[in-house]
Formats: sequence, structure tokens, C-alpha cells
Amino acid sequence: MSDVRVWVNGAIVGPDEPSLAALDHGVTVGDGAFETCKVIDGEVFAADRHLARMDRTLAGLGLPTADRAVLQKGVEAVLGEGDPIGFGRLRYTITAGPGPLGSDRGEQGMSYIVTAAEVAPLAATTAVATVPWTRNEHAATAGLKTTSYAENVIALKYAKDKGGTEAIFANTRGELCEGTGSNIVVVVDGVLRTPPLDSGCLAGITRELTIEWARGAGIEVREQALPMAVLETADEAFLTSTTRDVQPIHAIDGRELPAPGPVTTRVQEAFAKAAAASMNP
Repeated sequence: MSDVRVWVNGAIVGPDEPSLAALDHGVTVGDGAFETCKVIDGEVFAADRHLARMDRTLAGLGLPTADRAVLQKGVEAVLGEGDPIGFGRLRYTITAGPGPLGSDRGEQGMSYIVTAAEVAPLAATTAVATVPWTRNEHAATAGLKTTSYAENVIALKYAKDKGGTEAIFANTRGELCEGTGSNIVVVVDGVLRTPPLDSGCLAGITRELTIEWARGAGIEVREQALPMAVLETADEAFLTSTTRDVQPIHAIDGRELPAPGPVTTRVQEAFAKAAAASMNP
């Protein structure tokens, strides 16, 4: 982790240097929110959309909105440390701050953490695996990007053991929902179909942009409830996420798909063209 740049509560620290209180609520109970942003040539992509989603998550957790001036100092600090990051990941996390050992919160103020690192571009296509666990679309944290990620860790390991790079969840109604860190889109009869937000999936920034830009390119997109069985019959499928952009899926639970198929190719082209036009769409 020596290549990860870390800033905590106002100061650059070593990636292995103690820098957060042991009783921080983000450590003891996972009480916090985070955003992961793509970095291109030292600049954050879609910065304003990520900040807006951070505030939605904080509001859902009952925490104050982010101090954007503080966050900006952290972002500038990690991106300004060393050579510019050509392609990488920036993550900022805000926790409820130091608190008691239980679920009650303290009153010492929130903790701010910003990290950044160069990453290798992902493969051109990927395989995914469905998992036997569900997302609870009625949970208090449904649709929030919180630091409570243990179930994602378990699900991702399950998928990787089956040869995938992402795990796909159903919700409690048996509908297609999302991945551990991505949204999923399928192509059926030439139409893009993706779970609606009330399925319990995260309102992904890349999902949002993909829908906007695909529609702008004349591609029909429907946000609709989908049975998990659609994965057995879909003509094409792809994932969207911060570092994946639009990543075609070449296999779902071992079933092979064209990757990219013709519709996915059009989506990739529309996304690339629009993304190149603005770093903060």
C-alpha cells in the first residue's frame, strides 16, 4: 500500500501510519459514507455528482452535509503529492467521528479521510456470478453508499471463486438488483434495461451518465423491475462503475454472451464521446 496517498483530518500521513481514533464510529460500527471517483491526468471525473451523492448518503445516515472546503483540501493534498496520477482512483470517506463502543454516536465531529492511487485499467470484458444472498430494498441504508461493506466482501470472494470479477445480487423480491460495486444493464430486444432505484440498488454515477448519454445517442433505455431469470436470456449485458465505465460482460454464471455486442458497443461509443467532452458532466 506504499503507493497509496493518504490524508486524514487535515494532514498527509503514511498509508501505514496510525491516523484515526480507535473509537472512531467508522471503525467500531461502520458508521460512515464514502465516494470513489475516477482520476484522469490528475483531475477528478464527475466531481460535482459525487459530492451531491455523498450528501445524499450523509443525509440518509442522519449526519450533517459534508464540509466541501475540508474535502477539497484533502483532494488537493493527495492529488498534489508526487507525480500526477494518469489513471487512478480517489476515495474520500466521512465517518461520524469518535463515539462510544455501541451504536450511539459521539459529539466530537466527523472524520475526513481522502486517499488516491494509480490503478491499472480493467480488462476489456468481464465475467460475473450471481450470489445466494439478497439486497434488502427496504433497509434503512438501501441505496446509500456507506462504509458497511462486509456483505460485499463475502459476495465478491464467492464470485471470484467461481471465476468472476463481480457478484450480482437479487433483492428480497427476487428481482435483479446490482453488483458489489457496480450497476448492471442487460440488453433485451435491442433495449437497455436496468433495475430502477427502488430495487435497492445504488444510484451509480456511471449508471446515471450511461442512461443520459445512451438516450442522447438515440438508444432506448428502460429502468424497470427485472426477474433474475433475465440473466439467463439477455442478449447482451454490461456493468457500469467508476473505474469500469461501460464494461461488457462475456459470461454470467458460465453462460457466454457476445462482449461487446452491437448495442453495448454503441453505448460505449456514446459514453466515451460524452466523457471526453467534459471532466465534470
